[in-house]
This record gives sequence, C-alpha cells and structure tokens, in this order.
Amino acid sequence: MEDIAPFDEARVRAVLGHFVTGVVLVTAAAAGPLGFTCQSFASLSLRPALVSLSPARTSTTWPRIRAIGRFCVNILAEDQEALSRAFARSGADKYRGLAWTPAPSGSPVLDGVVAWVDCELHAEYDGGDHTIVVGRVRALHCAADRRPLLYHRGRYTQVRPAGPAALSYCAA
Repeated sequence: MEDIAPFDEARVRAVLGHFVTGVVLVTAAAAGPLGFTCQSFASLSLRPALVSLSPARTSTTWPRIRAIGRFCVNILAEDQEALSRAFARSGADKYRGLAWTPAPSGSPVLDGVVAWVDCELHAEYDGGDHTIVVGRVRALHCAADRRPLLYHRGRYTQVRPAGPAALSYCAA
C-alpha cells in the first residue's frame, strides 16, 4: 500500500467541506432560552429514534444545555442565514425580537424553520475537538413548503430544485 501524504487541519477542512450539510440551531430553555448553530447533525437510528450532533469542545452553550438534559434541533430554512450567523456568535441576546414557541420539552422551536426535533440527551462520546451527542427523539414536526439552508465549501447555499417537488411526509 502506498504511503499516505501528511495533511494538516486546513486540508481536512477543504476536502471535507465538499460534503454538503444542513444547518441547525440547537436550543433549550433554562432560566432563559439558550442556543447555538451546528452543522454536524444527522439522523442516527429509526428504532429507537435517535439523532446525533457534534458541538465543539470550546462551546460554552453546550455544557449548559447538557445540564438541562433536553434540547430541540431546529432545521433552518433557506432564508434563515442571518439567524444562523447570529447564533454562531457568543454573547449578545440571540433571542431578542425572535419569535418562537415551546416544544413539548419546553425548548424553543423557532418560527419559520423547515423542521424541528425535540430530544432528550441519550449519550455523549469523545469526538476529538468536538463532542458527539446522541439525542433520543421525543417529538418532531416538519413544514412541507420550506427548503433547507445548506453549507458547502465554507459558504451558505440553497437547494436548487431540478424538477417537480418530491412527495412530502410532513402532513399532520
């Protein structure tokens, strides 16, 4: 087998950035609402219903959400880039002027999202400079008329449909 050339963090980011991801906001409610932007989110299991997300170890919000033990994953719509950017920053009152309703867990469901997944913390694993979080799905909902915000090669992007809309399973 041929030797693999050494690589650095910038090369890893550049190559793996070719994989398109969705953008989510992970929210929870304690004394006040909490939240952070995350692009490392995936469906993990159907039975039981589990999802995974990976907050950075440097996150100051994830430890506070972990202590609550429940959270909501808000899948952002294509017109919510500014919201994603706002929640990616530390500090400021991210919820000022933002409309939301509580999920069954009490975690914020942000108005206008493509879908939301209400979870309880199921497990955590070491993921290098990130923590791999597994959430057990307790409730979920989607909006059939919304398209997701995507992230590709270091930039936000949108779905560009090529043909007729696919069937939707978002009906109540």
